[in-house]
Amino acid sequence: MATTAPAAPPASPTRIRRHAPWTPYAFMAPFLVVFATFVLAPAVLGIWMSLHDWDFMLPSKPFIGLDNYLALFDSTSAVFEEFWNGMRATAIFTVASVPFLVAVPLGLAVLLNRRFPGRTFFRAVFFMPYVLGVAVVGLLFRFMLDPNIGIVNGLLGTTTPWITAQPWAWISLVAMTVWWTLGFNTIIYLAGLQDIPRELYDAAKVDGASAWQVFRNVTLPGLRTVHLFVVTITILASANMFGQALLVTNGGPGDSTRTALIVMLAEGLESFRMGSAAAMSYLLAIFLGIVSIVQVLAMRERRPRWRS
Repeated sequence: MATTAPAAPPASPTRIRRHAPWTPYAFMAPFLVVFATFVLAPAVLGIWMSLHDWDFMLPSKPFIGLDNYLALFDSTSAVFEEFWNGMRATAIFTVASVPFLVAVPLGLAVLLNRRFPGRTFFRAVFFMPYVLGVAVVGLLFRFMLDPNIGIVNGLLGTTTPWITAQPWAWISLVAMTVWWTLGFNTIIYLAGLQDIPRELYDAAKVDGASAWQVFRNVTLPGLRTVHLFVVTITILASANMFGQALLVTNGGPGDSTRTALIVMLAEGLESFRMGSAAAMSYLLAIFLGIVSIVQVLAMRERRPRWRS
């Protein structure tokens, strides 16, 4: 009589390693400390300062409530015209620069996503200016665009006032910013292009789609999320333009390129009215928040509504 093999012992259940409830917070603690120290605390202090007559030259800093904010909307106040001139200059630069900082990097990313000899070299070349500091780029363009000794006028044989008259000053600042920062957006778009399934392009070719049809119906929809991110950060960065105008045009000619951040710097660190400067900064932040929300709502993907 055949004997049966003894049954194998039941497998012991996998032991789950348990951790203390505070373990995730311990991993987050270094970031939270840095965030609270350099972001949260300054933000709260800025709000507190904006509610006071915070003058470094005064021993006391009396509480004045919303007076600093109301002064920005009072046409008779000393800061009204200067602040809104700065906001207008900021808006002009943002509207003029953002389309180029989105369209040019997108086109470059599409080209650099193709296979050709030296592709990696050209990717590095286009990204290289982005690693330079604003001081380096500003001084470089300041001497290149100087109407008297600048190399640009020397090569063109003209006397164009690139940084001393409008609209040339805005053209110079926009061109300088595009050259300097397009590499970052190009890399972001390039990463997004590589996430689009290759099968979609192959199917489009089989269907006989033209290059424009492929770009419109395959590439752009595949970059919707990336495009939203690029447009948002580009608007925020352009609205915070500071170093270019300060180093190249010094806010001129007149005060036409004197952006909101330059006005805040002068108000806080030259006139020592930190409360007023803080109110300006938070009003600008509110405007940018509204613009960002509107943009996200306008560019988000809309799902079709099915009728019963």
